[in-house]
Amino acid sequence: MSNNRARPSLSNVRRLRELVLKNENRLCADCGAPDPKWASANIGVFLCLKCCGVHRSLGTHISKVLSVTLDEWSDDEIDAMFEVGGNTSANAIYEAYIPRGFLKPGPDSSHAERMKFIRSKYELQEFLKPSLRIVSFSKRCANDTRKNSLESIRDSDASKETAGMVEFIGLLKVKVIKGTNLAVRDMLSSDPYVVLTLGQMRAQTTVISSNLNPVWNEELMLSVPHNFKAMKMEVYDYDTFSADDIMGEAEIDIQPLIGAALAIDDPSKFADMQIGKWLKSHDNALISDSTINVVDGKIKQEISLKLQNVESGEIDLELEWMSLEQ
Repeated sequence: MSNNRARPSLSNVRRLRELVLKNENRLCADCGAPDPKWASANIGVFLCLKCCGVHRSLGTHISKVLSVTLDEWSDDEIDAMFEVGGNTSANAIYEAYIPRGFLKPGPDSSHAERMKFIRSKYELQEFLKPSLRIVSFSKRCANDTRKNSLESIRDSDASKETAGMVEFIGLLKVKVIKGTNLAVRDMLSSDPYVVLTLGQMRAQTTVISSNLNPVWNEELMLSVPHNFKAMKMEVYDYDTFSADDIMGEAEIDIQPLIGAALAIDDPSKFADMQIGKWLKSHDNALISDSTINVVDGKIKQEISLKLQNVESGEIDLELEWMSLEQ
Protein backbone atom coordinates (compact mmCIF):
# COMPACT_ATOMS: atom_id res chain seq x y z
CA MET A 1 0.00 0.00 0.00
CA SER A 2 1.06 3.60 -0.51
CA ASN A 3 3.32 5.20 2.06
CA ASN A 4 1.27 8.40 1.75
CA ARG A 5 -1.53 6.86 3.76
CA ALA A 6 -1.89 8.01 7.36
CA ARG A 7 -0.81 5.35 9.83
CA PRO A 8 -3.53 4.02 12.14
CA SER A 9 -3.35 4.67 15.86
CA LEU A 10 -2.00 1.89 18.06
CA SER A 11 -5.37 1.62 19.79
CA ASN A 12 -7.10 1.03 16.46
CA VAL A 13 -4.53 -1.60 15.49
CA ARG A 14 -5.34 -3.42 18.74
CA ARG A 15 -9.07 -3.06 18.06
CA LEU A 16 -8.66 -4.64 14.63
CA ARG A 17 -6.73 -7.57 16.10
CA GLU A 18 -9.47 -8.08 18.70
CA LEU A 19 -12.14 -8.00 15.99
CA VAL A 20 -10.29 -10.63 13.96
CA LEU A 21 -10.19 -12.96 16.98
CA LYS A 22 -13.95 -12.91 17.62
CA ASN A 23 -15.49 -16.35 16.97
CA GLU A 24 -17.75 -15.10 14.19
CA ASN A 25 -14.71 -13.73 12.31
CA ARG A 26 -12.60 -16.89 12.52
CA LEU A 27 -14.39 -18.23 9.45
CA CYS A 28 -14.68 -16.71 5.98
CA ALA A 29 -17.92 -14.71 5.65
CA ASP A 30 -18.62 -16.15 2.20
CA CYS A 31 -17.56 -19.81 2.31
CA GLY A 32 -16.85 -20.65 5.97
CA ALA A 33 -13.18 -21.54 5.47
CA PRO A 34 -11.24 -21.31 8.75
CA ASP A 35 -8.74 -18.62 9.76
CA PRO A 36 -9.40 -15.89 7.16
CA LYS A 37 -6.40 -13.59 6.61
CA TRP A 38 -8.09 -10.99 4.40
CA ALA A 39 -10.91 -8.48 4.78
CA SER A 40 -13.11 -6.24 2.68
CA ALA A 41 -12.62 -2.91 4.43
CA ASN A 42 -15.64 -1.19 2.89
CA ILE A 43 -18.05 -4.14 3.27
CA GLY A 44 -16.82 -5.12 6.72
CA VAL A 45 -16.24 -8.88 6.36
CA PHE A 46 -13.28 -11.22 6.84
CA LEU A 47 -12.36 -13.48 3.92
CA CYS A 48 -10.26 -16.51 3.00
CA LEU A 49 -7.68 -16.34 0.22
CA LYS A 50 -9.95 -17.96 -2.39
CA CYS A 51 -12.91 -15.64 -1.75
CA CYS A 52 -10.52 -12.70 -1.52
CA GLY A 53 -9.52 -13.38 -5.14
CA VAL A 54 -13.13 -13.12 -6.25
CA HIS A 55 -13.62 -9.90 -4.29
CA ARG A 56 -10.55 -8.37 -5.98
CA SER A 57 -12.01 -9.19 -9.39
CA LEU A 58 -15.12 -7.13 -8.58
CA GLY A 59 -13.10 -3.93 -8.32
CA THR A 60 -12.39 -1.64 -5.37
CA HIS A 61 -15.59 0.31 -6.03
CA ILE A 62 -17.43 -2.80 -4.77
CA SER A 63 -14.97 -4.48 -2.42
CA LYS A 64 -11.73 -2.99 -1.11
CA VAL A 65 -9.61 -5.97 -0.05
CA LEU A 66 -6.82 -5.68 2.49
CA SER A 67 -4.59 -8.23 4.19
CA VAL A 68 -5.24 -8.39 7.92
CA THR A 69 -1.55 -8.95 8.65
CA LEU A 70 0.42 -7.48 5.71
CA ASP A 71 -1.36 -4.28 4.67
CA GLU A 72 -1.35 -1.01 6.55
CA TRP A 73 -4.88 0.04 7.45
CA SER A 74 -6.15 3.57 8.00
CA ASP A 75 -8.16 4.61 11.05
CA ASP A 76 -11.20 5.16 8.83
CA GLU A 77 -10.98 1.62 7.47
CA ILE A 78 -10.70 0.12 10.94
CA ASP A 79 -13.57 2.29 12.18
CA ALA A 80 -15.67 1.11 9.23
CA MET A 81 -15.01 -2.55 10.12
CA PHE A 82 -16.12 -1.90 13.70
CA GLU A 83 -19.20 -0.02 12.56
CA VAL A 84 -20.34 -3.15 10.74
CA GLY A 85 -19.42 -5.37 13.68
CA GLY A 86 -18.09 -8.43 11.86
CA ASN A 87 -19.26 -11.30 9.70
CA THR A 88 -22.46 -12.12 11.59
CA SER A 89 -23.83 -8.58 11.40
CA ALA A 90 -22.84 -8.14 7.76
CA ASN A 91 -24.31 -11.48 6.70
CA ALA A 92 -27.57 -10.72 8.48
CA ILE A 93 -27.94 -7.93 5.92
CA TYR A 94 -26.26 -9.28 2.77
CA GLU A 95 -27.69 -12.81 3.14
CA ALA A 96 -31.17 -11.85 4.33
CA TYR A 97 -32.91 -13.63 1.44
CA ILE A 98 -30.87 -16.50 0.04
CA PRO A 99 -33.40 -18.35 -2.16
CA ARG A 100 -34.01 -21.97 -1.32
CA GLY A 101 -31.83 -24.04 -3.60
CA PHE A 102 -29.20 -21.28 -3.98
CA LEU A 103 -26.34 -22.85 -2.06
CA LYS A 104 -23.72 -20.86 -0.21
CA PRO A 105 -20.23 -22.04 -1.24
CA GLY A 106 -18.11 -24.11 1.11
CA PRO A 107 -14.34 -24.11 1.68
CA ASP A 108 -13.84 -26.60 -1.16
CA SER A 109 -16.17 -24.95 -3.69
CA SER A 110 -14.91 -24.09 -7.16
CA HIS A 111 -13.96 -20.61 -8.31
CA ALA A 112 -17.07 -20.48 -10.49
CA GLU A 113 -19.32 -21.31 -7.53
CA ARG A 114 -17.68 -18.63 -5.40
CA MET A 115 -17.92 -16.07 -8.20
CA LYS A 116 -21.64 -16.71 -8.72
CA PHE A 117 -22.45 -16.40 -5.03
CA ILE A 118 -20.22 -13.42 -4.22
CA ARG A 119 -21.39 -11.41 -7.24
CA SER A 120 -25.02 -12.15 -6.34
CA LYS A 121 -24.39 -11.20 -2.70
CA TYR A 122 -22.46 -7.94 -3.05
CA GLU A 123 -22.48 -6.66 -6.62
CA LEU A 124 -26.04 -7.58 -7.65
CA GLN A 125 -27.37 -7.41 -4.06
CA GLU A 126 -29.82 -10.22 -4.77
CA PHE A 127 -30.06 -11.36 -1.14
CA LEU A 128 -30.78 -7.98 0.41
CA LYS A 129 -34.23 -6.97 1.58
CA PRO A 130 -35.62 -5.26 -1.57
CA SER A 131 -36.36 -1.95 0.14
CA LEU A 132 -32.79 -1.74 1.41
CA ARG A 133 -30.81 -2.26 -1.78
CA ILE A 134 -27.93 0.14 -1.95
CA VAL A 135 -27.43 2.64 -4.77
CA SER A 136 -24.84 1.77 -7.40
CA PHE A 137 -21.29 1.78 -6.08
CA SER A 138 -20.07 3.43 -9.28
CA LYS A 139 -22.02 6.54 -8.31
CA ARG A 140 -20.26 6.87 -4.97
CA CYS A 141 -17.10 8.80 -4.25
CA ALA A 142 -13.95 6.72 -4.32
CA ASN A 143 -13.33 7.29 -0.62
CA ASP A 144 -16.92 6.52 0.46
CA THR A 145 -17.02 3.54 2.79
CA ARG A 146 -19.50 0.71 3.08
CA LYS A 147 -20.09 1.91 6.62
CA ASN A 148 -22.27 4.71 5.27
CA SER A 149 -24.29 2.22 3.25
CA LEU A 150 -24.91 0.10 6.31
CA GLU A 151 -25.92 3.17 8.29
CA SER A 152 -28.51 3.93 5.64
CA ILE A 153 -29.78 0.37 5.92
CA ARG A 154 -30.14 0.61 9.69
CA ASP A 155 -31.83 4.00 9.45
CA SER A 156 -34.28 3.01 6.73
CA ASP A 157 -37.92 2.58 7.70
CA ALA A 158 -39.11 1.64 4.22
CA SER A 159 -40.27 -1.84 5.20
CA LYS A 160 -43.87 -2.16 4.00
CA GLU A 161 -45.47 -5.35 2.80
CA THR A 162 -45.87 -4.23 -0.81
CA ALA A 163 -44.50 -5.54 -4.09
CA GLY A 164 -42.55 -8.38 -2.51
CA MET A 165 -41.24 -6.35 0.44
CA VAL A 166 -41.46 -7.70 3.98
CA GLU A 167 -41.96 -5.68 7.14
CA PHE A 168 -39.55 -6.64 9.93
CA ILE A 169 -40.33 -6.08 13.59
CA GLY A 170 -36.94 -6.92 15.05
CA LEU A 171 -33.91 -9.19 15.04
CA LEU A 172 -33.41 -12.56 16.65
CA LYS A 173 -29.90 -13.48 17.74
CA VAL A 174 -29.64 -17.25 18.12
CA LYS A 175 -26.64 -18.70 19.90
CA VAL A 176 -26.28 -22.36 18.94
CA ILE A 177 -24.52 -23.67 22.02
CA LYS A 178 -24.04 -27.41 21.69
CA GLY A 179 -25.41 -30.77 20.62
CA THR A 180 -25.60 -33.89 22.75
CA ASN A 181 -25.71 -37.55 21.70
CA LEU A 182 -26.36 -36.75 18.05
CA ALA A 183 -27.12 -39.53 15.59
CA VAL A 184 -24.40 -41.44 13.75
CA ARG A 185 -24.56 -40.85 10.00
CA ASP A 186 -21.05 -41.85 8.89
CA MET A 187 -19.10 -44.98 9.85
CA LEU A 188 -18.77 -44.20 13.56
CA SER A 189 -19.59 -40.53 13.90
CA SER A 190 -21.04 -37.50 12.05
CA ASP A 191 -19.96 -34.06 10.85
CA PRO A 192 -22.88 -31.99 12.17
CA TYR A 193 -24.04 -28.46 11.44
CA VAL A 194 -27.26 -26.63 12.32
CA VAL A 195 -29.56 -24.79 9.92
CA LEU A 196 -32.14 -22.25 11.14
CA THR A 197 -35.01 -21.03 8.95
CA LEU A 198 -37.35 -18.16 9.79
CA GLY A 199 -39.63 -16.95 7.01
CA GLN A 200 -37.42 -16.43 3.97
CA MET A 201 -34.24 -16.16 6.03
CA ARG A 202 -31.83 -19.02 6.49
CA ALA A 203 -28.62 -19.24 8.52
CA GLN A 204 -26.28 -22.09 9.39
CA THR A 205 -23.44 -22.87 11.72
CA THR A 206 -20.04 -24.15 10.76
CA VAL A 207 -19.44 -27.88 10.37
CA ILE A 208 -17.79 -29.68 13.28
CA SER A 209 -15.99 -32.79 12.08
CA SER A 210 -16.39 -36.23 13.65
CA ASN A 211 -18.25 -35.21 16.78
CA LEU A 212 -21.55 -36.45 18.22
CA ASN A 213 -21.35 -33.93 21.08
CA PRO A 214 -20.33 -30.76 19.23
CA VAL A 215 -19.89 -27.39 20.91
CA TRP A 216 -20.54 -24.48 18.54
CA ASN A 217 -21.13 -21.43 20.76
CA GLU A 218 -21.88 -19.70 17.48
CA GLU A 219 -24.23 -16.73 17.04
CA LEU A 220 -26.57 -16.48 14.05
CA MET A 221 -28.73 -13.45 13.24
CA LEU A 222 -32.22 -13.61 11.70
CA SER A 223 -34.67 -10.82 10.89
CA VAL A 224 -38.17 -11.40 12.25
CA PRO A 225 -40.98 -10.63 9.76
CA HIS A 226 -44.23 -9.04 10.89
CA ASN A 227 -46.23 -12.19 10.13
CA PHE A 228 -43.72 -14.59 11.67
CA LYS A 229 -44.26 -18.28 12.26
CA ALA A 230 -42.26 -20.88 14.17
CA MET A 231 -38.54 -21.01 13.52
CA LYS A 232 -37.38 -24.33 12.07
CA MET A 233 -34.15 -25.95 13.18
CA GLU A 234 -32.52 -28.78 11.22
CA VAL A 235 -29.31 -30.65 11.96
CA TYR A 236 -27.35 -32.17 9.07
CA ASP A 237 -24.31 -34.37 8.60
CA TYR A 238 -21.93 -32.82 6.07
CA ASP A 239 -20.87 -35.14 3.25
CA THR A 240 -18.24 -34.25 0.69
CA PHE A 241 -19.36 -36.48 -2.16
CA SER A 242 -23.10 -36.90 -1.59
CA ALA A 243 -26.13 -35.05 -0.28
CA ASP A 244 -25.94 -34.09 3.39
CA ASP A 245 -27.88 -36.44 5.68
CA ILE A 246 -30.57 -35.12 8.02
CA MET A 247 -29.84 -35.69 11.70
CA GLY A 248 -33.10 -34.44 13.16
CA GLU A 249 -35.22 -31.33 13.34
CA ALA A 250 -37.40 -29.27 15.66
CA GLU A 251 -39.70 -26.27 15.55
CA ILE A 252 -39.18 -23.35 17.93
CA ASP A 253 -42.18 -21.27 18.92
CA ILE A 254 -40.83 -17.71 19.15
CA GLN A 255 -44.22 -16.18 20.01
CA PRO A 256 -43.66 -16.29 23.82
CA LEU A 257 -40.31 -14.49 23.47
CA ILE A 258 -41.56 -11.83 21.08
CA GLY A 259 -44.80 -11.31 22.99
CA ALA A 260 -42.85 -10.73 26.20
CA ALA A 261 -40.32 -8.50 24.45
CA LEU A 262 -42.92 -6.25 22.84
CA ALA A 263 -44.63 -5.81 26.19
CA ILE A 264 -41.50 -4.17 27.60
CA ASP A 265 -40.59 -0.77 26.23
CA ASP A 266 -37.00 -0.66 27.42
CA PRO A 267 -35.55 -3.78 29.11
CA SER A 268 -32.48 -1.83 30.24
CA LYS A 269 -34.72 -0.13 32.82
CA PHE A 270 -35.61 -3.46 34.46
CA ALA A 271 -33.70 -5.52 36.98
CA ASP A 272 -32.97 -9.16 36.09
CA MET A 273 -36.30 -10.95 36.18
CA GLN A 274 -38.45 -13.60 34.47
CA ILE A 275 -40.98 -12.13 32.05
CA GLY A 276 -42.36 -15.18 30.25
CA LYS A 277 -42.24 -18.93 29.63
CA TRP A 278 -42.60 -21.47 26.81
CA LEU A 279 -44.10 -24.59 28.37
CA LYS A 280 -43.07 -28.15 27.56
CA SER A 281 -45.92 -30.18 26.05
CA HIS A 282 -46.54 -33.33 24.00
CA ASP A 283 -46.68 -31.34 20.76
CA ASN A 284 -43.34 -29.52 21.03
CA ALA A 285 -39.70 -30.60 21.26
CA LEU A 286 -38.86 -28.96 24.58
CA ILE A 287 -36.96 -31.09 27.08
CA SER A 288 -38.13 -28.80 29.90
CA ASP A 289 -39.98 -25.51 30.31
CA SER A 290 -38.08 -22.61 28.77
CA THR A 291 -38.12 -19.30 30.65
CA ILE A 292 -37.77 -15.83 29.14
CA ASN A 293 -35.74 -13.42 31.23
CA VAL A 294 -34.36 -9.93 31.35
CA VAL A 295 -30.62 -10.41 31.86
CA ASP A 296 -28.32 -7.38 32.05
CA GLY A 297 -30.85 -5.29 30.16
CA LYS A 298 -31.34 -7.89 27.41
CA ILE A 299 -34.25 -10.22 26.74
CA LYS A 300 -33.02 -13.80 26.53
CA GLN A 301 -34.40 -17.33 26.45
CA GLU A 302 -32.50 -20.58 27.01
CA ILE A 303 -33.92 -23.58 25.15
CA SER A 304 -33.07 -27.30 25.24
CA LEU A 305 -34.67 -29.34 22.44
CA LYS A 306 -34.96 -33.04 21.72
CA LEU A 307 -34.48 -33.56 17.99
CA GLN A 308 -37.49 -35.02 16.20
CA ASN A 309 -37.68 -37.75 13.52
CA VAL A 310 -34.32 -39.19 14.52
CA GLU A 311 -33.07 -41.89 16.88
CA SER A 312 -31.26 -39.53 19.28
CA GLY A 313 -29.94 -36.03 19.81
CA GLU A 314 -30.46 -32.81 21.74
CA ILE A 315 -29.58 -29.20 20.94
CA ASP A 316 -29.11 -26.29 23.36
CA LEU A 317 -29.80 -22.74 22.17
CA GLU A 318 -30.01 -19.24 23.58
CA LEU A 319 -32.30 -16.69 21.92
CA GLU A 320 -31.93 -12.94 22.32
CA TRP A 321 -34.48 -10.41 21.08
CA MET A 322 -33.06 -7.23 19.52
CA SER A 323 -35.29 -4.32 18.57
CA LEU A 324 -34.68 -2.53 15.28
CA GLU A 325 -33.44 0.49 17.25
CA GLN A 326 -30.59 -1.62 18.60
